[in-house]
Amino acid sequence: MTPERFAKGMTFDDYLKFIGSPENLRREGFDIRRFSLAKPRVDWSGYLRERHAKARLSDEQAAAIKWLATQPGGPAKVLVIAEDWSSDCRRDLPYLARLAEAGGLELRIFNRDTETMLRQGLPEPGSHPNADLVLEYANEKNGQKFATVPVAVFFTRDFAELYRYVEYPTIYHKDRVLGALRKARPGETDEQTKGRGGREIATLLESPFFDVWAHAGVAEIMSALHERLVTA
Repeated sequence: MTPERFAKGMTFDDYLKFIGSPENLRREGFDIRRFSLAKPRVDWSGYLRERHAKARLSDEQAAAIKWLATQPGGPAKVLVIAEDWSSDCRRDLPYLARLAEAGGLELRIFNRDTETMLRQGLPEPGSHPNADLVLEYANEKNGQKFATVPVAVFFTRDFAELYRYVEYPTIYHKDRVLGALRKARPGETDEQTKGRGGREIATLLESPFFDVWAHAGVAEIMSALHERLVTA
């Protein structure tokens, strides 16, 4: 990562403006409630503005990021790869912005996809403006690498990587939870299962657990950065 490459990303305010723009809304997205592609996209700009306005770090979290940022070799930059169709991004982005604000960190956001949504695997090198970042900060599970969102990479002032937060906190067993909600119930047709599962997922995303997991992500980041600094 270089200062020039990092500077090409959007600030959080710029990102909020972008996601409500015609340029973004004509891109292909995903609707987790229906578990299907969505084009045009849902406009999440108002939702994210409201969520950011309500997002609050705990006093301890705010104090922790301020302490970390003042340490030699502490965090100073945050690179985020995101897509607004992702419920994980909508959960974490407002809190990542609050974290950056509290610690005086510079945050820049980059889109993962182009006009179409990357459904699996990784983009071809040079296939779109941010393919280099998607490849560099790819997720890896069970020996397989793939593009995911969100990815939040914390750097020192000189762009030495300190920590990489990927997709969701470890306390949130997302695949298990959503898999249980989507699982067919006795007597349901496929269409009924899809509709009921979508409604239950929507309810979950509007429940207090959404913020429980957001705060868990912040705590995970703070703990990892602290460990990196005190054990380096």
